[in-house]
Amino acid sequence: MKMTFRWYGEEDPVTLEQIRQIPGMKGVVSAIYDVPVGQVWPLERLRQVKQYCESKGLQWEVVESVPVHESIKLGKPERMQLTKNYAQTIRNLGEIGIRCICYNFMPVFDWLRTNLHSRLSDGSEALSYCPEELKTMDPRTAHLPGWDESYTQTELNGLLREYEGMTDAVLFNHLVWFLEQILPACRDTGIVMAIHPDDPPWRIFGLPRIISSEQNLDALFSAVPDCHNGLTFCTGSLGLRTENNLVSMAEKYAAAGRIFFAHLRNIQREGPYRFAESAHLSSCGSLDMYGIVRALTRAGFDGYVRPDHGRMIWGEKGKPGYGLYDRALGAAYLNGLFEGARKEKGI
Repeated sequence: MKMTFRWYGEEDPVTLEQIRQIPGMKGVVSAIYDVPVGQVWPLERLRQVKQYCESKGLQWEVVESVPVHESIKLGKPERMQLTKNYAQTIRNLGEIGIRCICYNFMPVFDWLRTNLHSRLSDGSEALSYCPEELKTMDPRTAHLPGWDESYTQTELNGLLREYEGMTDAVLFNHLVWFLEQILPACRDTGIVMAIHPDDPPWRIFGLPRIISSEQNLDALFSAVPDCHNGLTFCTGSLGLRTENNLVSMAEKYAAAGRIFFAHLRNIQREGPYRFAESAHLSSCGSLDMYGIVRALTRAGFDGYVRPDHGRMIWGEKGKPGYGLYDRALGAAYLNGLFEGARKEKGI
């Protein structure tokens, strides 16, 4: 297991110097954030980021994420050239030693919450989702927490119209097509593709959801059995559906060699389609974090891990969900769980 930390580049208020001081921290998860979606990431830029991370004593082996252009998800004619560009980006990433790409296939919204500053009982702030709050939001006229702000309002409205009537089956077929096109680049470079589950894992504004359950994942790995096709096991996303047994799923997919990356965080389910994110400890939310870590370890998982969204604590201000303090606490807690699970297993 290699512990990592999400870092949003040199503009991130959380610095590499701070990340390096977290016990057990080996590397960062990052990306190139100013290249338009669909264009090739320049090799020289990638080398610069890699060298900068290494100069601070941290490795950069996981990209989160190389965004998938909406025209690929929609199956439009230009998807062929866009997919070729994506494959070239994979090859450039392979040149600098990247080993894993976390990506998603969610239409329009990368993730969505209805409140970025929900006040918890301990006085901290966290991301939350409430269906009643969602009913007051119209994506055609208002900003939404978590939307891709690179779209203008006109572009967003046009996208939503293009997705009208799209079924889960059609979107799934477009995902399979996309993977089949880029897997040759993965085989050549050794890079693995780790799909992130839908977040949250239910339809929003009528948009399809195809990576939300064990059934969805089984279908994906059956349709694309290549060993470079795998999963980002996000407990906070998959854990929102009560039918997902995360301990069982962690062991199943880790044993099958399909989990390349793990986002480990806790959530507090507060009712149907309602939740708040919480501190990482099992006792702070609805998920058995130790059971999940133990299952990963028992199944031989040896991939990348990062503490996922954290609360804002101790007066910290910054990117919601991505402050320093609570994620650092989460990393320390997760390192302790993995150490205990390894010793229990005798390794």
